[in-house]
Parts: sequence; structure tokens; C-alpha cells
Amino acid sequence: MKGLVSVAVPLPFFKPLTYLVPDALAARVAVGSRVVVPVRGRREMGIVVGNGDSPGAAAVVSPKPIAEAPDAQPVLTTSLIDVCRWIAAYYVAPLGVVLRTALPAALTGAESPEPSVKTRRVATLTTELPTLLERDRTFARAKKQRELFELIESLGGSAPVELLVERMSFSPTVLKGLEERGLVAIGEEVVARDPFASRASAADPRHAPTLAQQQAIDALGAGKPGGVFLLHGVTGSGKTLVYLDFLRTVVNDRGRTAIVLVPEIALTPQTVSRFRAVFGNKVAVLHSALSDGERYDAWLALKRGDKRIAVGARSAIFAPLENLGAIVVDEEHETSYKQGEAPRYHAREVAMVRARAQGAVVVLGSATPSLESWSNARSGKYRLLSLPDRVGGGRLPSVRVVDMRVPKDQKISPHATTSESLARLVLSEELETALRARLERREQSILLLNRRGYASFVQCAQCGEVDVCPNCSITLTYHRAPERLICHYCQHAEAPRQRCQRCGGSVLKQRGLGTQQVERILAERMPSSRIARMDVDTTSGKWAHADILDRVARGDVDVLLGTQMIAKGLDFPNVTLVGVVDADVGINLPDFRASERCFQLLSQVAGRAGRGPKGGEVFIQTRVPGHHAVVCAVAHDYDRFVNKELEGRSDPPYPPAIRLANVVFSGTREEDTARLATETADRLRALLERKGDPDITIVGPSKCPIERIKNRWRWHFMLKSRNAAQLTRVARYIAERIPVPSKGQLRIVVDRDPVSLL
Repeated sequence: MKGLVSVAVPLPFFKPLTYLVPDALAARVAVGSRVVVPVRGRREMGIVVGNGDSPGAAAVVSPKPIAEAPDAQPVLTTSLIDVCRWIAAYYVAPLGVVLRTALPAALTGAESPEPSVKTRRVATLTTELPTLLERDRTFARAKKQRELFELIESLGGSAPVELLVERMSFSPTVLKGLEERGLVAIGEEVVARDPFASRASAADPRHAPTLAQQQAIDALGAGKPGGVFLLHGVTGSGKTLVYLDFLRTVVNDRGRTAIVLVPEIALTPQTVSRFRAVFGNKVAVLHSALSDGERYDAWLALKRGDKRIAVGARSAIFAPLENLGAIVVDEEHETSYKQGEAPRYHAREVAMVRARAQGAVVVLGSATPSLESWSNARSGKYRLLSLPDRVGGGRLPSVRVVDMRVPKDQKISPHATTSESLARLVLSEELETALRARLERREQSILLLNRRGYASFVQCAQCGEVDVCPNCSITLTYHRAPERLICHYCQHAEAPRQRCQRCGGSVLKQRGLGTQQVERILAERMPSSRIARMDVDTTSGKWAHADILDRVARGDVDVLLGTQMIAKGLDFPNVTLVGVVDADVGINLPDFRASERCFQLLSQVAGRAGRGPKGGEVFIQTRVPGHHAVVCAVAHDYDRFVNKELEGRSDPPYPPAIRLANVVFSGTREEDTARLATETADRLRALLERKGDPDITIVGPSKCPIERIKNRWRWHFMLKSRNAAQLTRVARYIAERIPVPSKGQLRIVVDRDPVSLL
């Protein structure tokens, strides 16, 4: 590629920059290539996205030359670049930032553009000794050398040095002797870093599909390129088996490739195990818990075609696969598919754009689909497939509501620490009795509390003062092991105070409930039980998720206690009891999706019970037993919940009745932040009024529900419209045309299709 090229760099530029291609680099520069370019006195890694005269390229009088072109072949295909262009346009993000997100971190550094690789020393035979006479003569006085020579020969003529020396216990001197005699050459070879290679796979789940499963498999197999299917199946209905059978057709029969997205890292080991049982070493894993080197090796194996199925969290949607035949989005309702920082894309929506671009079929699977997906299925935009029954004729577990409201004439001290009264605030008599029964029968239980830590906050019993994060408008959560007060937004941590800062009082009490406290109470009430706690605090290690779940699968855990990460996707036949310790966590948050998230969480965790022949039972402890999210979860009635929820979102309108963008302003000074938000909203209203455009409604501005995070004050307003294109134009106007004063380090973020308004 000669002359001028357009390069997108990962900086807040909405237009690509123009650079000159030196003759010496012309053979290595093409659309999709990485190039190192000078920008404002520093080097940046960019991606070539077109010729210098491409539409949208920034005009330049005297373009600077490209400094480096590290790749012999482009790292991104034109089809994937087109998908990134759509993301940049729809989510109002610089193209260079989107392209950086599409690449593994090992390929994004300008200072070290060549990714590191893992190598190992390998001993390779250089001479053949076909006869015993030759061997006797060669090794007349070197018995150990002969043993090592013949071992390497039996291993195919080469073997890793580490294997020979450390595991086979041959002395390095023996190997060196073979090398000095010219019988063996020691060299280096690149090793693919695959952390899942050493982990056992499940058995191939070959099965006779039910009638509903077979109908779904047939429909998917006949799906048209770019088609979208919503697979709505109750928990335990065999959605994963449908995915596997469909992908057998796509990958094995048609020779195409596939992407499988899962919402939680906790689900990845189980999913990888199941898919590798069917597809062997065709499966590569992409998610954030891997090291940069492991992610790069998996990415490279997919790009080369050595692997044909990418399994991972949301970033796996950018897997460099050609001939893409299918994209599966499991638990499609999960909010974790939405990126929390620029570019704020939703992997479910990107999946559909990429599928249309590459002629693939999209499968969205869930027992509790998002209201957006359900509405699209109702309107005919997606095709709905149903799995109404559990595999094997199993029934959904019975669900009981335990009303945790305390009668007015009954006094229970919230300040107790180990008393019977405190235990009853955490475990109702009904739930504790059910737990003890499972222990006696050697069955397993799952307890959900979607709040980590020991207590929600610490409060002075004399004046009521609460310990608050110095950086955020949020209370500090009390953690007992180690004993710290921690902010779950900015990770500020401090030692618990002995006295109240406000009044000097010494009676400080822990309020609220967290998984650490439930774990302690369980251990005190049922000391013989084997408890595993699964939350962010216990799963920071690389294999922590998998190790805990492996213990549950082996039967080494009686009670699995955790946050929402245990609520979905897990399949343990011996789990016959699920208890929701506090169903009210998050149900009354100032967010229009709060009820939907509550219903989904309750339904999903209830589905972990009774997946084996023993059946199951669910207890939901709540202080709002009449809330429609609780009532519908108890009845396993998704249709009733959807109808009630859609009715509530019609007036005032919220998604899916309307399109939404949340415009968030932040700064180090509250008055500057409020002024910028107000001036921007006023300017937009005046502009829309001049144009006579009734399709956009501005709601606000106002303080965000959490008004300060990481020492930045936050204001916002919402843009509502039924016209997606018009919403895009207004959002882009804000991003490109609204001046942001440097005073107060002000920022504007446009969050398109937000999953949270907090």
C-alpha cells in the first residue's frame, strides 16, 4: 500500500488520521494492519482503515510518515473492521478505541509491538542408528546416553528438555554429552499457552433429543444467514445440548466456525469442558481472567484456523474467525454483556451485526429473556423457539416464600452478634430445617445473597452516623476477614474505627448482611457442614472459580453460598435445595430495570435446584412477598411478569417501548459539573425546538443516584426517542460538538442503551 493511508488511533479522535507510507514499509501496510505512528509527540499503535482520501479521514497538509509496520499480514479483516465502524457509530465512540478493544492486549502496545511468546527447549535427534551394532559401537561406554537417545527416539525423535531432565530424571550432563557428540540438537520452539489444556473435559453428552429440542435443532439448522433465534427454555430444559447439536452441524458438517458467549467467568470452565468433550482441541477460550500471553495465543490459534470455536465472555465477540457460521449468546439477558467503559457496546447487539456481516445464525438463549429480546420475538424480528419442559421429565422445583417481616409486637435486636435472634434474621426456621434435612440425606444446597462482605455498613448507635467512603457517595462495607471497611466502587479500604468521628461514641454497630456473616452463622448453627463461599473476595485467584465448582461436583461441599455468580448456568444433580437469604437486595433501586433483574436472579437461582432425579425445593426469604417480581418467580410465570413489567414501562416510556441514552457528566467540582449538565441540556432543547423535532425527549438534568464516585461528582440527563437514527445524531452532536471546559477536569459520557442508571 503506497501513498497516504487513514489510521485510527486509540485516542478521543472521531476521525482517522492521515499518514504517509514509506516505501520500505509499503509491502507490510494494508487495511487492517497495525502501524506505529507519531501523535502529539508520542508513539501510538493504530490500525489502517483505508486510503488517505477515504471518506471521513482528517485532512492534513504535510502528513507524517508511519514509524513501524510490525505485521506481515493484517491483524483485522475488513468485515471485522466494518463491525467496529458500526460500534463506533452506534455507541458514539472513537473508531480507534473500538479497534483496540477488538484486539488482545499483547497487540496494542506501541513501545513493544512484537507480542511475547512462550518458548521451550527441545532436544531433537540429528542422527539415525538403525542397527544394534551401530548402537553398541556408539554407546559402548555411555549406557545412560543410549537410554536417553532411545527414549527421545520412542517419543517421535524430539522431546522437551524439561520432560527429559525433570520428569524423566536424566542428568543435564547426559543430554549435553549427546549434544556434544552431534547426536542431538537443542533448539527452541514456541509453545501455545492454553490454561485449559490440562483440565479434564466432561463426557460427550450425546443424547436422544426431546421433541422440543429436536424441533429447535432443526429450526436452527435451517436458519438463514443473519437470522436471529430466541431460545426460551425453562431452567434444566437442555439449552446447552441444543447449542452442541446445532454446532455439530455448523462446525463438523459444514466446516464453519462459531462463537459461544457466556456471561460469567464462573461459567467458563463448565462450558469449556462440555464443548471440548464434543469438539476436542477445536475450542479456544477468550476471557479477561487469562494472562495477556494466554489470550494472545488463543487469539492467534483462532486467526490461523487451528481452533474453530471461541468460547468466552463479551470480548470473545471479536474473535478473529473467518467463515463464521453461528454465534451463541447464552443467558442473553445478563447485564455483564454490556461494556462498562468506552466503547460501551453490548455484546448481544454486536453479535447480530457481525452475524449479518458474515452470514451467521445467532442464537440467544435464556430462561428469563430480556424484555428487549422478548419484544423482538413477539414482533417477529426474532424467531422464538421454546423448551417448555425439563429434560428427562423432571419438574421445576416447588418454591416457597418466607415472609421475613417482623410483627410489631415481636422485638428482635438488630445489634445481636451470635444470638438466636440474629440467626433468625438471616435463616428462617423453615430454611434452616430444610438445610439440616439435606445434610442428613447427604444432599447439597445453594444459598444466594447478592451482597458480599460481612455487613452493609457500620453505624454509630448513639448518633446514627454511618461510615462513608471519602471518594464516593456510598457507605463502606464491613469485611471481617481481613477486617477492613471497603468501598465496592473505588476499592478504598481502611481499618474499622473504634469511635464515632462525629460524636466520639464507642458503640459502633454493624448493619445489614453480607456473605461473610451468613457463612459464620451457618458454621455456628451447623458445624458439621462443609461450606464453600463464592464471591469476588474468594475468587480472585486464576482458577478459584473452577476449584470451588470442582469441589461441589465431587461432593466435597454441602452448602455453596455466594452472590449472583452462583445463580446461573450451574448444573449439579445433587443440589436439591436453594435458599435466597434476602430477595430484596436491589429490588427497590432507582432504576427502571430493578424489578426485571430481581425476577431474573430469583428465577435463575431457583433453577439450580432439582436438576437430578431427587427433585428440589426453593425458599425465598423476603420482606416484600407481594412484589410482582417475587410472586411471578415463585410461580415460574415468565409471561405474567413480562406483561406486568411492560405495562409499567409504557407510561412513562422506557425500553423496550422506547430507545434510551444516558448522558453522564462528571467533574472534580460539583458546581462545574452541574453547570455543564444544565447548559448542555438547555442547548439541546433549544436546538431541537429550532429544528421542530418532536422525536427526542430530554429528561433532566439531575444528580445521578450515586452522585460521587472516585472523587468525581456526577450529573446526568436522559435522551428518549423512538427513532434510533435520530438518537444517534443527537448523541454524536453531544460527543463531537459540546465544548468541555478543562476547568474541573470535566467529562461527558454518552451511554447508549444503558443497563443501569445508577
